[in-house]
Amino acid sequence: MTLAITMRALLFAAATLPMTATISQAVAKPTVEVAFVLDTTGSMGGLIEGAKRKIWSIATAIVDSNPDADIRMGLVAYRDIGDDYVTRTVELTADIQDLYAQLLELKARGGGDWPESVNEALDVAVNKLQWTPGDQARRIVFLVGDAPPHMDYAQDTRYPTTLKVAKQKDIVVNAVLAGTASDTERVWRDIAQNGNGRFIPIPQDGGQIVVIETPYDDDIIILQKEINGTVIPYGPRELQKRTDDKTRQLSQLAAAAPVMASDMASYLNKRAARSSEAVTGGGDLVSDVSSGRQKLAAVRDDDLPEPMRKLSPEQRAAMIEKQLQTRKLLNEKLGVLVAKRDKFVAEQQAKAPPRTSSFDRAVAETLKVQTAR
Repeated sequence: MTLAITMRALLFAAATLPMTATISQAVAKPTVEVAFVLDTTGSMGGLIEGAKRKIWSIATAIVDSNPDADIRMGLVAYRDIGDDYVTRTVELTADIQDLYAQLLELKARGGGDWPESVNEALDVAVNKLQWTPGDQARRIVFLVGDAPPHMDYAQDTRYPTTLKVAKQKDIVVNAVLAGTASDTERVWRDIAQNGNGRFIPIPQDGGQIVVIETPYDDDIIILQKEINGTVIPYGPRELQKRTDDKTRQLSQLAAAAPVMASDMASYLNKRAARSSEAVTGGGDLVSDVSSGRQKLAAVRDDDLPEPMRKLSPEQRAAMIEKQLQTRKLLNEKLGVLVAKRDKFVAEQQAKAPPRTSSFDRAVAETLKVQTAR
């Protein structure tokens, strides 16, 4: 009797293993990764400035289509041999605030002859960035430029070879043409076709970047500042400073560009719907402890902010819980305002006359299609 029961139990366990594996795969968290390969020579000045203004709305477009996904974005800026740099890379990262800060540093300069180092830039994007493997990841590249590649550089891996690797890695490569150069269009169409992506023509300056102010922007910024007040930076001093700088980033942006600050707050709020994060990229003790990424007892006293070192373990835990509950309440209020803001923006866009394609709108529309599951 005992042997029979044991055998039945073993058979039942074996039979359920494939089902368990299937369930585990079904609930695996999706990942969306987007890399911009961006020409930063002198003729691209208008488009680069537009990209700086719209990076948060582009990131939000990914969240709206993929609310449960881990989102990572990266950048390969390129020029040409003889310029200050040939390529400059920001690795794929969930720290969109850091990506934004590095994007702000980009200036459109250089570029002598017409072709640029497109081949090297695409090679870096496809083969050097740390793409997440597996079927649960969407991997997308946007090549953005106005000039064709140098095909006379012997050391380069030419784009047809790189695109074959992209196909093997299931990386979609889109080609965004700034301007109307026919020689560039020919290559860009070839890249899009062989990259399983889209050819996207836009005006040289990136098109008309539409900024819509809403009646909710000021209140959204105020609430996000209060949420930032619940952040507890921890870790090495350099990491604490970087986290603290991110909480001030919103205030600096609000003073210079309130609509962009509202865009940033909207993105952070939509991410907070599935996590307790108030800033991107980690370094906040409240979100790391509440999510289980960090155990409070394991944090060294030297890695805590000064006021927290004097507290008992129980007081530290109570402080984190208080900040977390305050953050949740503020995010609930902010979520209501963000929904009203989204509705207002959609209504204003529907009333506006049709406009020529622009960088932000083309990217957002493409992402909506290519990240759909």
